[in-house]
Amino acid sequence: MEGWDPQNLILPEVGKLCRSQSEYLDQHFKTQKDVSSSSTASSRLLSEWTKHCSDYNNRLLHLRTTLMDRTLSWISSSFRAKASLSNLNLTLSASSQHGTALKRLLGEELRLLALQLHRIHFIRQYVETALRLEALVGDLEDVVFSSGNHRPGNMFAKFSTLLTSQDFGVKEERLLKAIKAMNDIEEIIVNVEKSQQWHHLLKSVDHRVDKTLAVLRPEALAEHRALLASFGWPPKFLASKVESGGLSKLLNPLLLMHGDEKKSYAQSFHVLCALQQLHSRREARKFKTLGQKECEIRLWAIDELVSPLAVRMEYHFVKWAEQPEFMFALVYRVTRDFMEGVSDILQPLIDAARLRSYSANEAWVSAMVHILSGFLTKNVFPALAERYKEKDLKLEVISSWLHLVDLIVAFDKQMQSLLRYETCLLFPDAQRRGISVLIVFCDRPDWLKIWAKMELKDGWKKLKAVLKDAKAWQIDDKHRVDFDVSTICETFLLSSREAHKAPFVAESALKIAQEMIDRCQTLPVILARAKFVRSTVARFFWYFSNVLLLHCRNAELSPEELDGSSLVRACESINAARYVESKLKEWSDDASFLEMKIAKNNSNMEEQHQGFYDDCFFEEEIKCLAELETNWLMEIVAVLLRQFENLTLEYNHTEDSNVFIEALQSLKNQLHVLKNNLNGKDFLDLWRSVADGLDHFICGSILGGDVKFSKKQSNEFGTDMQALFLVFQPFCARPEAFFPCIRDILKLLAMGGEEVKHLLVGKKSEKYMQTYGISHLRFDQVEKTLRKLKF
Repeated sequence: MEGWDPQNLILPEVGKLCRSQSEYLDQHFKTQKDVSSSSTASSRLLSEWTKHCSDYNNRLLHLRTTLMDRTLSWISSSFRAKASLSNLNLTLSASSQHGTALKRLLGEELRLLALQLHRIHFIRQYVETALRLEALVGDLEDVVFSSGNHRPGNMFAKFSTLLTSQDFGVKEERLLKAIKAMNDIEEIIVNVEKSQQWHHLLKSVDHRVDKTLAVLRPEALAEHRALLASFGWPPKFLASKVESGGLSKLLNPLLLMHGDEKKSYAQSFHVLCALQQLHSRREARKFKTLGQKECEIRLWAIDELVSPLAVRMEYHFVKWAEQPEFMFALVYRVTRDFMEGVSDILQPLIDAARLRSYSANEAWVSAMVHILSGFLTKNVFPALAERYKEKDLKLEVISSWLHLVDLIVAFDKQMQSLLRYETCLLFPDAQRRGISVLIVFCDRPDWLKIWAKMELKDGWKKLKAVLKDAKAWQIDDKHRVDFDVSTICETFLLSSREAHKAPFVAESALKIAQEMIDRCQTLPVILARAKFVRSTVARFFWYFSNVLLLHCRNAELSPEELDGSSLVRACESINAARYVESKLKEWSDDASFLEMKIAKNNSNMEEQHQGFYDDCFFEEEIKCLAELETNWLMEIVAVLLRQFENLTLEYNHTEDSNVFIEALQSLKNQLHVLKNNLNGKDFLDLWRSVADGLDHFICGSILGGDVKFSKKQSNEFGTDMQALFLVFQPFCARPEAFFPCIRDILKLLAMGGEEVKHLLVGKKSEKYMQTYGISHLRFDQVEKTLRKLKF
C-alpha cells in the first residue's frame, strides 16, 4: 500500500453511490470551490485519508511481522521434534533388551508423537499457504490501489476522452498485472480445494479479491468506454429516415480505426476479455464448490459497444410507442449494418484472447436483441397488462398485444437469419436464449398466461369463422378409396387429409394450431414453451373435439329413419378426429415436442399416466379423439344391426327370402355410403364389426327359433346366406371367413342322417366336433341345430 495516491481512482457514477457515501461527500464538499485541488477542504481531506492509509499500512506490517514470528516458532518446534525422534530412535536401538512392557509404553508414546507431528505438518502447510496467499493478495492490492505509475491529477475530474496511447499502455500494464495476480491466487485456491477444506481461509481470500475486482472492473469498463467515445462511438442515425424507410447504410467507426486507435482498442479489448475470463473461472468454481448461483456469462466488450447505442435508441423508442414496427426496423438495420465490422475486427480479438465457444456475431446480435427486449419489458408490456384488466379496453389491448407478438416473431427470424452461417455446438440453448425477444415472457409467467389466453381466443374465433362456411364439412371426391383386394395394404397408409377423407375444417383446425406453435417456437425456455402450448394448442383441440362430438349428435342416427345424410355427417366427424389424431402423433414425435414432454414431466406439471400414449406430448388429446372415433363407430354399427334386426323380424318367423333380400339391400346401400365417406382404416373396422354382429345375430335367431329345416328350407337358407356374403364381397376375397358361426350352421344343415347320428351320440368334445369341421359352436348349440333338421 506504500505510495498510494487516491487521485487516480476512477469514481463510480453518482447514481451508484450509497447514501452514506453521498452524505460524506456532501459534508466535505459543500460548494464547487471545495472540489478544487487547491481548496482547504480538499487538502484537509487528502491529509486525513493519507493518515488513515499510513495507519492501515502500519497495522498490516505488524500483522505480517506477528505471523512471521509465529511461523518461525512452529518451524523451530518442528526441528526440535525431529531431533527428539532421532534421539528416541537411538535409544530404542540400544535398549531393545529391556522387555515387552517398555516396548508397549514406547509404542503408545510413538503413536501420540506421530499424531502431534501430523498436526504440526498440517499447521505448517496452512501457514505456508496463508503466507503465499497473503503475499499475492497484498501484491494485488498494491497494484490496484497504487498510483506510482500514474500522473497526478484531480481525483474528482471526469475521465478525459482524449487519451494518448501511452496512457492506455500504462493502464493496460497495471490491469494485466492485477489480472495475473488474481489468476495466480485462483490457481492456489483451486489446488487447496482439491486437498484441504480450509473454508474460512478461502472465504477470506475470496472476499478480498472480490473487493479488488469490484474496483478493477468498473475502472476497466470506464477506460474502455472513454476509448470508444474517443473515436466516435456510438454513430449517429436519423430516426426520421427510419420512419420513411430511407435509412441508408450506417458508417461503422470500428472499420474506420487506424494506427494507434486500433492498437489501443485491441489492448483494451484484450484486458476486458482477460478480466471476464478470470471472472468466469471464479464464478464457475464458486458454483461448483460453494453452491453459489451460476451467473449468465456475456461478452463485456460487446456489451460496452451496445450500451451507448441503447441509450440513443430508447430515446426514439419512447416516441414510437404507438408504432412499434419502427423500433424493430431500427434495431435490425443497426445490427445488420455493423455485423461486418463486428466479424472482421472483434472476432480475431476474441480468438486471440482464447475465449472458447464465443462468437462475436452471436454476442453482438444477442446484445442488440437485449436492448429491445429490455425496453419492451420496462415500458410496453407492463402498460398493456394493466390495460388488459379493464373490460372496455380488452379488445384493443388484444389487438395491440398480438400485433406486437407478430412483430417479435418476424424480428426473431430476421435476427436469427443473420447467424444462419454461425455454429454454436457447445451452447445452442444459451445462444437461442439470447436471440429472442420472446424472452420477456419467460421471466413473467403472468404475461405468458395473458398471451396464451389471447392466442386461444383468437384461434377459436378463426375456427368459428371457418365453421360458418358451407364447405367446412365437405370431403373431396377426388381421393375416394375403392376396396381392391390387391391394393388393400396401400389403402390404409393414410397420410394426407384427402387420404383420411377428412373435411376442410380439420385442416383449418390443424393450421390454426400450427400457427400457435410457430409463434412460440423462439420462446427460449423449453418449460415456458411447453406451458404455452398446453394452454393454447392442447385446449384448442379439446374445444375442437367438442365441435366434432356436437356434429355427430346432430346426425341423429336412428334405426327407424337411417338415411345416407346422417351417416355422412357422422363420417365427417370420425374422419376429422382420425386425421387430427394422426397429426398429433406425428407432432409428438418431433424433437421439440419430446423436449417439452421431458421438461413437463420433470417439473411435475401434471400427473404421469401409464398408457399407450404415455410418451406423447398430446397424450390426453389423442385419447379423447380416439374415444370419439371408437364410440361413434360402435354407434353406427349398433344402428345398422338394429335396423337389420327390425327389417328381418318377419323373416325369423316365416323364412320369407324376399324380406331377407330387402334387408340385405338396405344394408348394402348403407355400407356403400359408409365406404365412400369413411376413411379406409375405420371402414375396415366397421364392416368387420357389422359382419361379426350379423353372424351372432343370425346364429342366435336360428338357435332360439322354432323353425324346422327340411332339405328345401336348408337350401333356401344357404342361398340367403350366400346373398349375405355377396354384400361383403367388395371388401374382401373370402367374406364367409368373417361369418364363422353361420358357416358352421350351413355345414350342419348339409349333413345326412348317418352323420347327424354319429355326431349326436359321439363324444361331446370340441376336438371331436372339429373332425366334422365344426369349430365355432358349442356342443349344445350343435345339438339344438341338428334337432331342427327334418329327414
